[in-house]
Amino acid sequence: MYEEFTQFIQKYRRIGVIQAENPDGDSLGSALALEAALPTHELSLYCPVDIPKYMRYFAGWDRVSNDFPFDADAYIIVDTASAVLLSKLLDDDAIKRRLHDAPVLVIDHHETAPDLTFSYQSIIEPLSSCCALLWKILKAADITINQSCAENLLYGILSDTLGLTSPSTSAEDYRIAADLLDCGAEIASMEERRRELAKKSVRILDYKADLIKRVEYHLDGKLATVHIPFEDIQEYSDEYNPNVLILEELRLVTGVEIAVAIKTYPDGKITGKIRSTQPVAEQLAAYFGGGGHPYAAGFRTYDDDYDGVIRELVSVSHDLLMLK
Repeated sequence: MYEEFTQFIQKYRRIGVIQAENPDGDSLGSALALEAALPTHELSLYCPVDIPKYMRYFAGWDRVSNDFPFDADAYIIVDTASAVLLSKLLDDDAIKRRLHDAPVLVIDHHETAPDLTFSYQSIIEPLSSCCALLWKILKAADITINQSCAENLLYGILSDTLGLTSPSTSAEDYRIAADLLDCGAEIASMEERRRELAKKSVRILDYKADLIKRVEYHLDGKLATVHIPFEDIQEYSDEYNPNVLILEELRLVTGVEIAVAIKTYPDGKITGKIRSTQPVAEQLAAYFGGGGHPYAAGFRTYDDDYDGVIRELVSVSHDLLMLK
C-alpha cells in the first residue's frame, strides 16, 4: 500500500515540497515532517506566500522559501489537489512548465475531486488531515519517525482537527496521536510556543470587536457572514489572520449553522472560508469552485461582485440546509 510514495523517494533524491498559497498547520506540518523523515534526501520546502506569523510555532518554519526550487528533480505537493489553490504557481509560466515537465506526486486528504492540469501521481485518501495520511504512508514505507517528524505530524493533525475535537476526528486520529507521542513528540513545548504566538495585542482585540460588529445574519440566523476588505488584510493579516479571529466565534453563535468569512481584493478576487455545524461546507464551497471538508471548506472566485456572492451564498445555503 502507498507504493507510489516508496517508488518516488527511491527514484528521486532532490525533491521540492510544495504547499498551496493558503498554508495552514496541516500543510506546514506535512512539509516539515517529510523533511525530517527523509534526511538522506535533499528537500526544498516551498510556499508561494510567507508563512503567517501565527503558524511560526513550528520549529523549522523559516526553512520554507517562496523561491521556487527549479533545480529539484521531482516535486511533492502536500495538502491540496486544487488548481485554484495553486494558482500563483500555475500563473507563472516558468513554474507551470516545470510542473508539466517534472515528476509530481500529490498527497492530499480532501474529498474534493482533483482538477490539476498537469500530469501527476497521487495518494489521496479522505482522512481528517494530510498529516494523518502522511503518518500512514511513512509507516507503510517502514520509515523511522523521529522526534522532529512526530512533532510536526502531531501538530498538523491537531491543527486540522481543532485539537482532536472536530466532527472529522476519528478513533484512528487518537491512535495516531498516541503513536506519535511514543515516537518522542513533546506536545507541551509545542503548545507553549503556539499559545505564545496566539496571544493578541490590544490592537488585535479591538479589531476582533470591530469584526464582530460587522457580522450579518441571514436565513433566520442560520447563516452568518462577515466581510474582510483588502484594507484589513493589509493592516492586520501579518499579525493575526482575520479568519482565525472570527470564524470559530461565529460557529458558536446560537442558531448559526454556517459561518463564512469573505475577503475582497483589488483585482476582483473574492475568497471565502466556511465553517459549519452541518456537513454542508464542502458542497457550499464547490458551488463557487472551491472545496474542502464537510464542516470546513473554502473557495475563491473572481466575480468582483461582493453583493452577488452574498446573494448566492444565501440561496445555496438555504437549499443545502433544507436537505438536512
